[in-house]
Amino acid sequence: MFDKFLRGQIVEANTKIVMLILDGLGGLPREEGGKTELETACKPNMDALASKSALGMTIPIGPGITTGSGPGHLSIFGYNPLEYQIGRGALEALGVDFELGPDDVAARGNFCVVDENGLLVDRRAGRLPTSDSERLVQILRTIKLDGVEVFVEVVKEHRFVLVLRAPSLGAAVTDSDPLVTGAVPLKVQGLDDASQHTAGLVNAFLEQAEVLLRNETSANMVLLRGFAKFPVMPKYSEVFQLNAAAVAVNGMYRGVARLVGMNVLDVGGTDLRNEFDCLEKHWAEYDFFYLHFKKTDTFGEIGDFDAKVKAIEEFDAQLPRLMALNPDVVIIGGDHSSPAVLKSHSWHPVPLLMYGKNVRADKFTEFGETNCANGNLGQLPAYHVMPIALANAGRVAKYGA
Repeated sequence: MFDKFLRGQIVEANTKIVMLILDGLGGLPREEGGKTELETACKPNMDALASKSALGMTIPIGPGITTGSGPGHLSIFGYNPLEYQIGRGALEALGVDFELGPDDVAARGNFCVVDENGLLVDRRAGRLPTSDSERLVQILRTIKLDGVEVFVEVVKEHRFVLVLRAPSLGAAVTDSDPLVTGAVPLKVQGLDDASQHTAGLVNAFLEQAEVLLRNETSANMVLLRGFAKFPVMPKYSEVFQLNAAAVAVNGMYRGVARLVGMNVLDVGGTDLRNEFDCLEKHWAEYDFFYLHFKKTDTFGEIGDFDAKVKAIEEFDAQLPRLMALNPDVVIIGGDHSSPAVLKSHSWHPVPLLMYGKNVRADKFTEFGETNCANGNLGQLPAYHVMPIALANAGRVAKYGA
């Protein structure tokens, strides 16, 4: 109900909003009484900005709920993630510019390594180089299934997308990934009649993949999860009246941005510097930018505290390039927490900074979890961030007399 009300309150303005998402930003101390990764990092630019900003903590889904990147992004983008749900497979397909049709079911794939007994040794095959993945995808493209078109597309490193196309396929299919090593990859199951047909096709694909990859050294099996069809969602231009652009390298994040109607820009490289180059190049063309940084999540998930700290410092070094463009509102936050001590996503609230000339600044001199927990934005659902940003950018009209 609030979403519909908000749409009626939004007005046009000549202002620019930038959302900087450090994936998996939130962390935990590695020793009792210590500092988190964000608090440990030497980040003079973010700290200086914090002194002129309002701080807070976002809850992506709900208290105590650990979220994936897809719903975490939908939430910080301003969509209630329990109302708008999307599977990882569809996001990955959109992220590599695959045109999903209404008869398609997509799944996210991982190349993996199993031992002689079929037990998982490495769920990501050591994050094998994309060049290896490209070769293995060519092998998987030889798989044929009766009555269905099969598409296999490279994403990055160990990741690929599987798309099955045929009438009346269901997407309520369980994952083949057991999410732990030392276990056998699972046979998938369909949770309704249409999805049982899909599950039979997927299991046939997995059986053929096992034979084809058996003698490969970099990866000898695949895992599939996040089965989904193309969802229909209101776009940023409709919901927020924003001409929005996305600056992201990784497929899934490009996919979720495209899903909500952002124009996904060609970054022209894979480094953070390339992303800021892209932002500068297109600055005059859009009034909203989303820029994504993956390394904070990657190092959090592998448990490398120091590397996550360095990633935050790498991001901080690029921040002056944005501020030189004189944005009206800047949001710095994350889609979820990925504490290195847990080696995974977690349920912990995520640090948030909002800069703008109209914000009620906290005057804290450091951007970190402790200060954010005491900031005047408070602890709020992540999908409330966009209305506040719009208000600070002069894009929300007064309600009532």
